[in-house]
Amino acid sequence: MHHRNAPLTSAGRLRLIERCEHRPIAHVAAEAGISRQCLSKWVNRYRRLGEEGLFDASSTPKASPTRTSPQVIARIETLRRGKKWSARTITAELVGDGVRISVSTVGRWLVRLGISHRRDLDPAGASNCQPAKKIIARYPGHMIHVDVKKVGRIPDGGGWRAHGKASAQARATRRATARTHTTSANKDVRTGYVFLHSAVDGFSRLAYTEHLPDEKAVTAIAFMVRARVFFAAHGINRITRVVTDNGSAYRSRVFLRALNSLGVSVHQRIRPFTPQHNGKVERYNRIPAEEFLYARVWTPETRRAQALRTWVVHYNYHRAHTAAGNQPPAQRLRVGVTNVMSSNTDM
Repeated sequence: MHHRNAPLTSAGRLRLIERCEHRPIAHVAAEAGISRQCLSKWVNRYRRLGEEGLFDASSTPKASPTRTSPQVIARIETLRRGKKWSARTITAELVGDGVRISVSTVGRWLVRLGISHRRDLDPAGASNCQPAKKIIARYPGHMIHVDVKKVGRIPDGGGWRAHGKASAQARATRRATARTHTTSANKDVRTGYVFLHSAVDGFSRLAYTEHLPDEKAVTAIAFMVRARVFFAAHGINRITRVVTDNGSAYRSRVFLRALNSLGVSVHQRIRPFTPQHNGKVERYNRIPAEEFLYARVWTPETRRAQALRTWVVHYNYHRAHTAAGNQPPAQRLRVGVTNVMSSNTDM
């Protein structure tokens, strides 16, 4: 494929051929920087086919003795559409019928036929898979979704969001992050991460979040104890199931024993690499990120940690939630505990 300004497109070749009517082919070819044989080929094509002969011809051979027969291609399409078999299974079926064909050949024909993916067989998705079963909590405390969100710590004096990425403060923070030991040059620059531990009631979407220094098992257990007290204060006295991911803290036996001591009947860990199975808390993690963590410039980390408690009250008691009928999550519970009004904010 030539670009439109190339000197030897079909239009350029036609101009050279027109020059050859009055001048020798060898002279015109030398001026154009091509061989005499190449220009002679285009002249002959033009005399036989006209301007159509000046376009690049297809490199497809005129005959392909080993090409897959139309009957086999039709058989491949029938097996794919009818039984939704893979290329390897279709190959095994054809070989069993006496057809010599490879898996790669079957795969190429599936691509050419436009049915290489399951979604190609039924664009509406009706026959691809069964619709996913919704995870629905039937009552408060039926499912408590727990997760940890890692957030960059704000250095003392503010980070790049407050001073800009090219500022001296931002450069000092990057240098401190790259070093393994604290020196006199960066002793006042605090780097690293903080961890937001969150627990969300699947029925009401009531949330409890804490700003903690790590995600170890001991920290996760202490968080669950305090979360249990928080939910009990809101009338959720029984927790049937706790849903977590497969983090090291949640896989520990001591965490499971702690849940049992808190009266939790089931600890359910989601399938690896499937965060949608814990989607309620995963979606909740996006809300503080969009509305609180990065909604304004924070200049010490302690200030943001203190404001987080107020924001959680705002989320539970004043922010409308579509899953709660455009009402705050606490409205779905019989008991509410707060003395913070919507006008009393620290954000």
